[in-house]
Amino acid sequence: MGVLSRVRGSGDETGCRCSPSFDGDRLVVDADDCRGEGRLAAEAACRAAVVDALRERDADAICTRAAGVERAYEGTAAAALVAAGRFADAAAFHDEAIADRALRDPLGAARAAMGRAGPVARLAAETGLAEGAAQADGYEDLLAPAVGPTISRSRVRLQPPTSARFASRRELETGAVVRIYGQPDRERRTYHLEPVEHGFGPAATERLVAAYDRLASGAVTGGERAPGRAVRRVVDDGDGMDTTVRELERVLEKHTQGYGVVTDLFADERVSDVFVTAPASDNRIRVRVDGETLTTNVRLTEGGIEALASRFRRESGRAFSRASPALDATATVSGRRVRVAGVTEPVSEGVAFAFRAHEREAWTLPALVTNGTLTAQAAALLSLAVERDAATLLAGTRGAGKTTMLGALLWELPAATRTVVIEDTPELPVAQLQDAGRDVQSLRTGDEGSGELAPAEALHTALRLGEGALVVGEVRGEEAGVLYEAMRVGASGSAVLGTIHGDGGEAVRERVVTDLGVPESAFGATDLLVTLEPFESSAGRARRVKRIEEVVCADGVGFEPLFELDDGELTSTGRIERGNSRLVDGLARSTERYTAVRECLRDRTDWLADLADSGRTDPETVRRAHAERRTGPTA
Repeated sequence: MGVLSRVRGSGDETGCRCSPSFDGDRLVVDADDCRGEGRLAAEAACRAAVVDALRERDADAICTRAAGVERAYEGTAAAALVAAGRFADAAAFHDEAIADRALRDPLGAARAAMGRAGPVARLAAETGLAEGAAQADGYEDLLAPAVGPTISRSRVRLQPPTSARFASRRELETGAVVRIYGQPDRERRTYHLEPVEHGFGPAATERLVAAYDRLASGAVTGGERAPGRAVRRVVDDGDGMDTTVRELERVLEKHTQGYGVVTDLFADERVSDVFVTAPASDNRIRVRVDGETLTTNVRLTEGGIEALASRFRRESGRAFSRASPALDATATVSGRRVRVAGVTEPVSEGVAFAFRAHEREAWTLPALVTNGTLTAQAAALLSLAVERDAATLLAGTRGAGKTTMLGALLWELPAATRTVVIEDTPELPVAQLQDAGRDVQSLRTGDEGSGELAPAEALHTALRLGEGALVVGEVRGEEAGVLYEAMRVGASGSAVLGTIHGDGGEAVRERVVTDLGVPESAFGATDLLVTLEPFESSAGRARRVKRIEEVVCADGVGFEPLFELDDGELTSTGRIERGNSRLVDGLARSTERYTAVRECLRDRTDWLADLADSGRTDPETVRRAHAERRTGPTA
């Protein structure tokens, strides 16, 4: 009788029936007919089948599949199993009994080998068996797999980290459960996700896989309703499942029409960012939760990352390949607008993504006052400047809050103002503004060959679409010259708003004049520059206005601060109060004097502070408040 036959029980009812085979650098084990289901930590016979296969050849990963579930053993787990296979093969010449034991019980074989002198101990050290055994408390620790239904394109390590300290628990709308763990030996905490399907019993998982196969084969069609139809085709009243049909439908929708595990992650309203680092199949996903970056227990499979790349390529209509290795797109995930940035070879070792969620509701100036982004006094200046057609640039680094502020300022435009918004990736609250009755036209820009307008051409087109406010999502290329010419001659007929990378007036001027080639005299058409910054607050990562400057043109273009941070508080510099502000003077209507504008700013400050203090900060409430302020209370 051979070694493998002995350890597997000679094919009787208690023996292992795992069927291992190599697929490239992976050992794939079909355990559908095995009572042990390929659970390597718990089933010694299944472990023996795998280690015996690894006597002949190494593998980077071992995947066992049974009852619609895949268990992936990677990293230290794969290394330990490979070491056991090498040891069993080499030690058989010296001691057949310890070689046999290494198949079923590698940890026990390692301890026995290291307790001896001679070649067996040397082989345990040389193959890595001894080192792996020294680092493990037992098989549950050593062979903890990443698990997922075979229909899923992600794998989840369900066992919490060793020495983990439980911090909090939350259940998400998708049915997933999130636990946060701290670890004494690590600075970064763990975001431990358990999708709802990982709690399904064998019967429910089997039905889920069967329904997925119906969809994949085309046997069931019907667009958005297809997942529900597929589930109902394979579920019988007598199945005896604890899982409901609706739960199965939601999971199938998530993995076929949704974004898989990314759907679960963004179902957590605390998650603002999701990072998939290349090579994606080797790296766990990271998330930013309330400003804190955490490592998850989730990674995407190779098929999962390719499926996401293909989907975003198809939905955005933009190339994403070696010839065009960067992607900028948007998606709706768990009801949230998400900006998707992707890279692929040759600029990255495979496909990588960064997902950033936008807030579920559009921001307003009173809301930004409430959360401390700026004061009511500073907000009043911005509100009046936008209302009275000031050319305004919002500057800052990535993640400083420029787009959020720009979206809030759009609600300060007079309701009758026609607005044209130019963006390469939709982020501004165009739909919300349109739903509120505003006349807002969106133009999408893209690279040459994308079928979309080039940025400069989009600006020319916007100027032909009628006078009104002109909004540029980001000023960064040849369109800058067109934009500043429009500002200089007043071609837009109303306010011009945009965002730009830069930290303060001098940096923005350098960017616009030197890098983008705009004449300094044209840059002088800018009225107001608002610089924002991210910072760490006691409540976590936050954003705030760092400085508000007016642009002055005397001997060249210069900048005068109107508001700036003083010991962390945004404070007026006194320039407006002293009567020295060029901007405030320019905001005066033909029948007004400077003092009248100052009085208007005081009234606007009180009005915004009242909205913020009373919690009336949503767009609809602010819109109504603006209407009442201008025309009096409505019935």
